[in-house]
Amino acid sequence: MTALDLASGLLEAGAVRLSPREPFTWASGMKAPIYCDNRQMLGMPELRSKIADTLAHRAAESKPTLIAGTSTAGIPWAALVADRLRLPMSYVRPEPKKHGMGRQVEGPSTQGHRVVLLEDLISTGGSSLKCAEGLRAEGAEVLEILALFSYGLPVADEAFRAAQVILRVLATFEELAARAELKGILLGDDRASLIEWRQDTAAWSRARGGV
Repeated sequence: MTALDLASGLLEAGAVRLSPREPFTWASGMKAPIYCDNRQMLGMPELRSKIADTLAHRAAESKPTLIAGTSTAGIPWAALVADRLRLPMSYVRPEPKKHGMGRQVEGPSTQGHRVVLLEDLISTGGSSLKCAEGLRAEGAEVLEILALFSYGLPVADEAFRAAQVILRVLATFEELAARAELKGILLGDDRASLIEWRQDTAAWSRARGGV
């Protein structure tokens, strides 16, 4: 599956919606011209299988000994990839549980393992990097974070560099915008607005009444 194929799938599944003129309000109160819910693709068996095959192929390149998924959105993709690669699987929360055993990493021990961490979406990268920190704290080597899609925000790029964590994504913001434009979903002026948002999300949001 190519990046443009995945971008098409995201749009067709309604997993990514673009609305620069009538922006969405995120839970934080921020206004954004894009809304992403990759869980929609779990209900599309053919697309789901192609994505899982591509993730497994990419993950195998790093020669992991264990696959991990971020809680909760990365868990189904990690399970599909681990099954294809015949590897053990764990999942990771951004923070340890406040009750029970207080675990952050669930499943088999990740100590000494070479881990590829699966994520569905990268925005600022904060929660994904907390999961990577949790794995490292248990003695795992985090080879990379492998995600389906990234907004490509500069703050995320900076965070991954600072944490010295490799990030790879199947489809980027640019590929999604290009595919949306080809499909007539996105006009030229609207694409310019998307680029403006990505360059300074806070200023774009404030200009439209968000936080």
